[in-house]
Amino acid sequence: MYDVIILTDERYVNPKERSEYIDNVMREDWLVVEALQNLGLKAKKVAWSDTTFDWTQTKIALFRTTWDYAEKFTAFSDWLMEVSMKTKLINDYETIIWNLDKHYLLDLKEQGINVVETYFIEPGDKRTLFELHSELGWEKTVLKPTISAAAKDTFKLNLESLSDYEDRYTYLVKDESMMLQPFQEDVIKRGELSLMMIGDEYTHAVLKKAKPGDFRVQDDFGGTVQDYQPTKKEIDLAVAAVRACEGKPLYARVDIVNDNNGNPAISELELVEPEMWFRKNEKAAGMLADAINELL
Repeated sequence: MYDVIILTDERYVNPKERSEYIDNVMREDWLVVEALQNLGLKAKKVAWSDTTFDWTQTKIALFRTTWDYAEKFTAFSDWLMEVSMKTKLINDYETIIWNLDKHYLLDLKEQGINVVETYFIEPGDKRTLFELHSELGWEKTVLKPTISAAAKDTFKLNLESLSDYEDRYTYLVKDESMMLQPFQEDVIKRGELSLMMIGDEYTHAVLKKAKPGDFRVQDDFGGTVQDYQPTKKEIDLAVAAVRACEGKPLYARVDIVNDNNGNPAISELELVEPEMWFRKNEKAAGMLADAINELL
């Protein structure tokens, strides 16, 4: 019987090929395993898709690097429901389901949290991108699905390029919700902040910057990361966002940009499998382990 299983995807269990990226993933997971073991807890790393593991044999399943879930979303959803009846999930099942779909931004906005302005387009909407931009009065935008990861099907648009994306957009919106946001110029000028939270306590932050000529800050697309000291206003926003969640997540990553009015705004609240950059602050992994230990 295990106290905690650290959930990953199958690429990061015993990788045959190594790179700086994979080494960072492995180190992130190990820091959590080590922190749990230092408390005398029995912990192990397992792929969520491992069909041989008996999920009743762990008290807690902790989501960490399950970054292939978007590619296998149907299988992941089925597994998620099944495993939620066999063990305790962190974050919990209801929180994960809520956070998988970026309609959660509407819930945060209703709680008074400043979020990046967003217009949601529901499946079957017949309006073209040109019609939507005309109605909204937006010239430069970002289009993406409400359920996605790692910038999948994420496009930066302007009035001159809309025709290039109409076919792809029409295909996507037939079956899934999409979201349109005014392009936030701060993403290019400064980058996107990520504030790491254990409970509602801020631990550390990084600044993610896109490579020249791109707008996607993920390292999958050549983005870089550097240490960052957030302002009190940015920390307060991150704390307020976590406290606005009904499920009270045990850990979170809060992504923030300055919106086009110059105010800090939530671009994403990641509660499912957030990259936490524990290698930037190993004490934060210990704080997570302490919080988990209190639940056992």
